Amino acid sequence: MLNTLCNPTFRHLFSAQLVALLGTGLATVALGLLAWHLAGDNAGAVLGTALAIKMVAYVTLAPVAAAIAERLPRRAFLVVLDLIRAGVIAWLPFVDQVWQVYVLIFFLQAASAGFTPAFQAVIPDVLKDEENYTNALSLLRLTEDLEQLASPMMAALLLTVVSFPVLFAGTVFGFLASALLVVTAQLPDRVRSEDSHFWADVTKGVRIYAQTPRLRGLMVMEAAVAAAGAMVFVNTVVLVQARLRLGDEAVALAFAGFGVGSILAAFVLPRILKWLADRTVMIGGAALMVASVALVPLVGSLTNLIALWAVIGFGFSLTQTPIGRIINRSAREADRGAVFAAQFALSHACWLVTYPLAGWVGAGVGLDVAALALAAIGGVSVALVLRLWPADDQTTIPHDHPDLPKGHPHLAEHGPSHAHVVVIDYLHRRWPKAA
Repeated sequence: MLNTLCNPTFRHLFSAQLVALLGTGLATVALGLLAWHLAGDNAGAVLGTALAIKMVAYVTLAPVAAAIAERLPRRAFLVVLDLIRAGVIAWLPFVDQVWQVYVLIFFLQAASAGFTPAFQAVIPDVLKDEENYTNALSLLRLTEDLEQLASPMMAALLLTVVSFPVLFAGTVFGFLASALLVVTAQLPDRVRSEDSHFWADVTKGVRIYAQTPRLRGLMVMEAAVAAAGAMVFVNTVVLVQARLRLGDEAVALAFAGFGVGSILAAFVLPRILKWLADRTVMIGGAALMVASVALVPLVGSLTNLIALWAVIGFGFSLTQTPIGRIINRSAREADRGAVFAAQFALSHACWLVTYPLAGWVGAGVGLDVAALALAAIGGVSVALVLRLWPADDQTTIPHDHPDLPKGHPHLAEHGPSHAHVVVIDYLHRRWPKAA
């Protein structure tokens, strides 16, 4: 896995992601404390609203940002967004009204909605070999999981000697360091797509998703992941404190169980993918998450909960890590940024539904009912994935082009009826049926 760091460009990008994640983790802790400072007992409502704003920004702005990115140099685009994020965070310690927090969070997440898909789209252009790319995806997944464990501990240590607004300074430093590392990276030139209207570029990623069978399956799978994940992220604190009658330390241990499971999967996944197809691994991971959530009514101790959350974390990593590989083989290099943006937006749309569902059902009817309802949603989603994502997921497909005129360069190259690797593009606007 670590051999991918021998590539100097990826090493710079990985380091940029690492320092940005550590900074973001500090900001998460600081934002919670800021919400308490401004709203007191209503801090939960403030954070919930901020989370909703984050999701709305992700869903609505990621495709727009991808269309803008296609028209700008890669390095400049990523650096400017890092600087915007640093600037927004720098303002947060000085706010004195809740509405100001909401405005700043929107601009922060808008910048992240542009940065993350663009960053993801660069990696396969840097690491052309699929094995190296798979190792890089696992390493980035591992980094995200470790950040969830390391950042709270860093914040706790810092808070023993400084007040919480200083944590925002750490976040600013993280984004500035990320920008510097991106500046010094030798990014490959962007492959330009055909000239098109801006709105066509905004919707391009979603259109490719809609027409590609494996991507349709992937999208429905994200609903299963979001259903199971929402139970963990929304209701862990309630399970621990209301049902098990334990304190804050137990909440942290439960979340740590999820992280440990995800980290373990990131370590073993490159080997698993040498033996099993992406589809098999990802569907297995989603089914594991759903089945585990269905067992929540049986949880009677912290040990049981930690073990169950670790299994869900393991399944989570199995489903999320290979996504880059699926997108890489489903889009042209020129369209990859748009498809990553579509994945980013559509997956967060699923979370936008399951987050409040997990909270409202859990609070109104009970945690067991919430778990079973989310497991049912996840189970239906997994069943649909099996139907939508063909088991025989071929990339080279025999087909013809009755819509193209005789003498078209594509026909001259391949013949009237031919077979080649198919992705949705201007020549293949629909997934072809075998000729």
